[in-house]
Amino acid sequence: MSVGSAYSLIHDSLKFSKVCARWVPKELTEEHKRKRLEVCSRHLACYREEGDNFLQQIVTGDETWIHHYEPERKRQSVQWKPPSSPVVKKFKMRPSAGKLMLTVFWDSRRPILKTYQERGTVTSATYCDMLQRELKPAICSKRRGKLSKEILLLHNARPHTATHTLETLKQLRWEAMKHPAYSPDLVPSDFHLFGPLKKTIFM
Repeated sequence: MSVGSAYSLIHDSLKFSKVCARWVPKELTEEHKRKRLEVCSRHLACYREEGDNFLQQIVTGDETWIHHYEPERKRQSVQWKPPSSPVVKKFKMRPSAGKLMLTVFWDSRRPILKTYQERGTVTSATYCDMLQRELKPAICSKRRGKLSKEILLLHNARPHTATHTLETLKQLRWEAMKHPAYSPDLVPSDFHLFGPLKKTIFM
């Protein structure tokens, strides 16, 4: 049997297709699934009671590394060419060693604050200082009247859930929004914000 006949049998007759396995960060146990269901059900109940006001109270943030130079990706170098033109070669390049930690906070309307950190990672101390010295004044100036209402801060990294961070949130009179642990879904900020940002902007 030829390769073409085998391919036609598998693809056309049996309707098989070759797909990659979906990558998930962690396998969920039954306990993880139960807690995830409880948290999501609580959020849905709040939305049914308060509507869009519940969504407008949420302020979320995330961090990512931004290199000084991001090489052009393969998809970005796609171009139209006639059949007679030679194949364009592109040598693989690595991002530059110099990089910054970009932290972005936003709500349902638009970004509220973006800040850069040159060295080190985000710790509980640096995160709390960022909340008090940068995020609170940014909310006060860009979202007038928002601080007088309840603010739900959505975050789930370890520096965000440390004891010092929780004490700082009490001082600010903000509430840490419950978040399902070990979510198998891709973080929305990675897909909708940081991904397109790194595709179009080169530092």
